[in-house]
Amino acid sequence: MAESRESEPSVPEEPHRPPSPARARLALLLLALFALLLLLRVSHWGRLDQTALFYVGLPAVIALLVVCTARPRTAVGVAMAVTTVLLALSGPLLGEGLVCLVIAAPLIYGVAALVAWVCVAIRRDGPAARHALFAVPLLFGLTLEGVGGVGLLPADDRGEGEVLVAAAPDAVAAALAAPPDYGSPDALLLRAVPFPEPVGAEGAGLAVGDTRTVTFTRARSLGIGAEWVDQHMELVVVESDVRSDGGRVVFEVTEDTAFARWMDMRRAEAVWTAEGDGTRLSWAIDFERTYEPSWYFGPLQSYATDLAATYLADTFAASATEGGR
Repeated sequence: MAESRESEPSVPEEPHRPPSPARARLALLLLALFALLLLLRVSHWGRLDQTALFYVGLPAVIALLVVCTARPRTAVGVAMAVTTVLLALSGPLLGEGLVCLVIAAPLIYGVAALVAWVCVAIRRDGPAARHALFAVPLLFGLTLEGVGGVGLLPADDRGEGEVLVAAAPDAVAAALAAPPDYGSPDALLLRAVPFPEPVGAEGAGLAVGDTRTVTFTRARSLGIGAEWVDQHMELVVVESDVRSDGGRVVFEVTEDTAFARWMDMRRAEAVWTAEGDGTRLSWAIDFERTYEPSWYFGPLQSYATDLAATYLADTFAASATEGGR
């Protein structure tokens, strides 16, 4: 008789668990909501284009993926999942710009995680609960910043950048007096976050009263029915001191439709001085921060404005170098 082989014990497969009824209902609600928003956008424009798919479809896909696939097991995980859904919804529902969502997302995630951790620590009533209690008045105080004009950091700030130009001071002055050839910024933050980028300028001269009109990339909010809008900034020379060995020119911002949603641009100052065989060119941008909390948006906007000032210095340095050849 043939030897009978012992059959190996079979490992039962884990049954597939469908989404819970509550999760399925929430997913269907989100799907219906975004189908309605998409219908409104299509009927407004009269056609379905890629822009509508991007601004409505992408947040919908993100929200649905979180609802259908996320399996958070902790309070912090639940907070992160819900925050992701709310961020995805906030674009088309609240009309927030893409820049605002990208910049504010780390702050929103951080606060949600911290609040969830504090609540869990307090409920467990252990040694960590006593330490977590100290975070409650801190969080309460931070939420009040900006109410009644109260802020931890001053709203007025300045961004600065400089570069050593391989050209004479008169070549730098000539470059500053003419519209520059704007290129893409090298800084990672300016390339990663969809800030308005300058694409052209009109106007010339460095005498008091001379004007500039800088055109930026067109913008479109995430709101329903939002249209593409032109963005520009108008400046006028209010101070001018041009010499053979250097100079200083101050531009005052008279109109700004590019950055007004995030900061109040005031002035831009260019100073150039002969240094060795070249010229030291520095740019400074004066602005007022309009976002709170200051401890988050203050350093972030200051750093971004430093990068913008450095970008301007590099741009005019390139024009001076090419013009001096």
